[in-house]
Amino acid sequence: MGIRRKGREIALQTLYSLDLLSENGEDIDIGESIKKLEEIALEEEINTTGKIFRFAEQILNNLVDNLEIVDEKIKKHSLNWSFEKIASLDKNIMRIATGEMLFSDVAHPVIMDEAIEIAKKYCSESSGKFINGILNAISQEIKSGEKG
Repeated sequence: MGIRRKGREIALQTLYSLDLLSENGEDIDIGESIKKLEEIALEEEINTTGKIFRFAEQILNNLVDNLEIVDEKIKKHSLNWSFEKIASLDKNIMRIATGEMLFSDVAHPVIMDEAIEIAKKYCSESSGKFINGILNAISQEIKSGEKG
């Protein structure tokens, strides 16, 4: 497994853990997220000064700084689905991928493929198609905005 995939997975585990601890699942505190990330890294025997941890930390910092923007993109494209009713794992996979699409130089197809693979590992059977549909719509919007 690659460094980035493992980083995305522990970022997902961190976000999911924080969702379970919070009441509304939308408030992500950077201090709490890094503390929880450190706990998960120790459980997974991941070096907290290594590349995997730093990549996961970068994902979490990016989401804390831009959560409202990221969530609005997901809400806009999750037609017929209440954002609050989306499963926590699905939502957090989409948050990670949307954050990367908006605020990194990684190619959108790579980000979407990673999200689908992670969904196959952690989510329900139908999650992959659901996540792919929303991320594809977000990607198309971002690309059309870049051209316009």
